Amino acid sequence: MMRASDRIRTKLMALYDRLMGHYGPTGWWPGDTPFEISVGAVLTQNTAWTNVERAIENLKRERLLSASAILNCPDGRLEAALRPSGYFRVKAQRLRSFCAYLVANYGGDMARMARRSLEKLRPELLNVHGIGPETADDILLYACGKAVFVVDAYTRRILSRHGLVRPDIGYEDLRALFETHLPADAHLFREYHGLIVWTGKEFCR
Repeated sequence: MMRASDRIRTKLMALYDRLMGHYGPTGWWPGDTPFEISVGAVLTQNTAWTNVERAIENLKRERLLSASAILNCPDGRLEAALRPSGYFRVKAQRLRSFCAYLVANYGGDMARMARRSLEKLRPELLNVHGIGPETADDILLYACGKAVFVVDAYTRRILSRHGLVRPDIGYEDLRALFETHLPADAHLFREYHGLIVWTGKEFCR
């Protein structure tokens, strides 16, 4: 008889295989550099990705896509660049908080930050103003290459609709479900999350 943990693993991989067969590799998350990916993770809170792209293009055009440039930028100029992402004053503060953390702890160097262990880095990020579990895990997985599974609203919705989890399952419990039953593989986690995002955008309207 198959153990409960084996059944869960089989179901999760069957879902992954079906989505991969439908969409193919997603290449998610968009971004030219680890820092740009981190900025996108902060800005995507409570907004559509298309709005984030517009804000990031503004930062590039204004030569503001670095930790030092963001920290030294006047409030009005930074907020104007971030306006397309919504809640631009709040997001400007959160982005400055992340940049201040990055500079203070890692000299503004994302590669140096990525060398920090996952066990130490995740609590650090969660202590940064405005960075919650999903944003922290976005940064850890996509910008730092850590094998941590990112959970979003689509993850909970899709898995609960297929009877794999309760609709009210908490973030950490759902993250643990993936990390416990799948190999600790950052590439697998990136693709799985990307496939869930694409499925959510297409079907969860």
